[in-house]
Amino acid sequence: MVLNAIKSRQSVRKYSDKPISDEVLNNILEAGRLAPSWVNVQPWKFIVVKSQTTKDLLAEAAGRQAQVKNAQIVICCIADLDDWSKTKFGKVLAQKGLDEATCENIVSSNLLNPSNLGEYEALLRSVEQLTYAVSYMTLEAEEQGVGCCIVGAMANELTKSNSDAAQKIKDSLGLNNKQVLVELLTLGYDANPKPAKKFRKEAKDIIFYEKI
Repeated sequence: MVLNAIKSRQSVRKYSDKPISDEVLNNILEAGRLAPSWVNVQPWKFIVVKSQTTKDLLAEAAGRQAQVKNAQIVICCIADLDDWSKTKFGKVLAQKGLDEATCENIVSSNLLNPSNLGEYEALLRSVEQLTYAVSYMTLEAEEQGVGCCIVGAMANELTKSNSDAAQKIKDSLGLNNKQVLVELLTLGYDANPKPAKKFRKEAKDIIFYEKI
């Protein structure tokens, strides 16, 4: 059951030397590819990093977090603002079988296409979209028995910290100015497996019916 995976999943930061097979990795990536996407725009790219040199750069940009440096694999989760462009967005909509007039109405709508409001709004919506894909990948990693940790504290356009490190990463990953590295997903088999201990707010503190 999915709920069981949610309950047992935890952030794993210490990894064994056991390699992750291509089959397992591809299943994790496929979960991200198939994640829900608002208006089906799918404004994401995933860069699989195995190179220790690149992992060292990513760790530096992430405040020297050890799990980034020591992970078997790091998936760089990219928000691609250009996917909201009329050409790319329109192509995705056309592939769904929508007629030209409907596609035009959607890509021209401020409600359905945040890039019409500006780059900042497109980034906000892209980060939201990317979150779905990352969540799906963490659950598939749990299903595959692979430990993972989501790393969002890093030098990038969102945190506006360490611009030199952020630019080094963009150059290393081949990112253009429309592509933003939002977060990392570090992967590896847990070196010290133990039952998950979750601290979460009580349901009564976060769940309301009709109004707060």
